[in-house]
Amino acid sequence: MIAPTLLHAAIFDMDGTLVDNMRFHSEAWVSLSQRLGIDATAERFEREFAGKKNEEILPILLGRPLSAEELNQLAEEKETHYRQLYKPHLSLMRGAEAFIARLRSAGARLAVATAAPTGNRALVLDGLGIRSLFARVVGAEEVVRGKPAPDIFLAAAKALDVDPASCVVFEDAVNGIIAARAAGMAAVGITSTTPPEVLREAGAQWVAPDFATLPPDLEARLLIAAARAV
Repeated sequence: MIAPTLLHAAIFDMDGTLVDNMRFHSEAWVSLSQRLGIDATAERFEREFAGKKNEEILPILLGRPLSAEELNQLAEEKETHYRQLYKPHLSLMRGAEAFIARLRSAGARLAVATAAPTGNRALVLDGLGIRSLFARVVGAEEVVRGKPAPDIFLAAAKALDVDPASCVVFEDAVNGIIAARAAGMAAVGITSTTPPEVLREAGAQWVAPDFATLPPDLEARLLIAAARAV
């Protein structure tokens, strides 16, 4: 395990982690799939595709390459539907606001690293008024590969000007946990979409249902290490 005293930066996935919204994404994906005549389940999107970029998901879903125009049109259709579904339910994951406040008070460096497109980031980060709480927001457009590749987390560490080994990642998806560990970071699995044992098998060192119930040893070590690093 990475030495606790090095954990002074926190990187948060957005969908399913900062907000409990994955069922709305899945509903929008299933709706699009049905319109296209494809038999797909919500479970497939949550387990196989979570954390990937739309340009990675859609060719797999359709089983063929897509032109940029078709890809953009289908992606926008899905994301517009998702935002319509989720907007009335917009809220932070339980305990997230207080936990982020404690991290900031301790001097931790904070970032968001998400495959969510610009409009979806605006809905959550600006809709909840939390964008300013993070030193950096890294999106899928800044990296070549989506999760489970480590690119987006490494980009976040670079943006924060910290060593990847000093970062702890909060994630809800198997792809995200794998990406965090591949980046050389500690990983916390938020069990909003995935059972704890599955997240642990993927490499999560800690698991919790939300930010109000984080393991005490994780929170204490992170807060203490962040304060010492200031």
